[in-house]
Amino acid sequence: MAIQRMDNVLIVVDDLDAVIAFFVELGMELEGKAAVEEAWAARVVGLDEQRVDVAMLRTPDGHGRIELTKYHTPEAIGGVPADAPVNTLGMRRIMFAVDDIDDVVTRLRRHGAELVGTVEQYENSHRLCYVRGPEGILIGLAQQLG
Repeated sequence: MAIQRMDNVLIVVDDLDAVIAFFVELGMELEGKAAVEEAWAARVVGLDEQRVDVAMLRTPDGHGRIELTKYHTPEAIGGVPADAPVNTLGMRRIMFAVDDIDDVVTRLRRHGAELVGTVEQYENSHRLCYVRGPEGILIGLAQQLG
């Protein structure tokens, strides 16, 4: 049997509220926040115990979700530098389709986001860019033309 859908992408963060604000500014909707301490949840992820705060956000079309998790116990482990380039091994970015790339970049800058390179146009098809947000989170933006 094949998979049914991709349900969500998990991002472990330190400043949960700042990252929520960044994704809400992007246009995602906060579905909810909760504290999770139950033993079953720790067993699912392979930890002896955990105490986390979780926030779930969804795209306006209802099909895509991002789960943000702030670990209190055990503390999150740093790995890749926050400003790791896009050719670093591992998951590097999440791409979002947007209506107006310039407007989105302007609004995200109010949350500390910076363009990684420049906004570029691919033929007569799309305008594209990468933006680095709070905690080094890398997103791609794609605006379809025409």
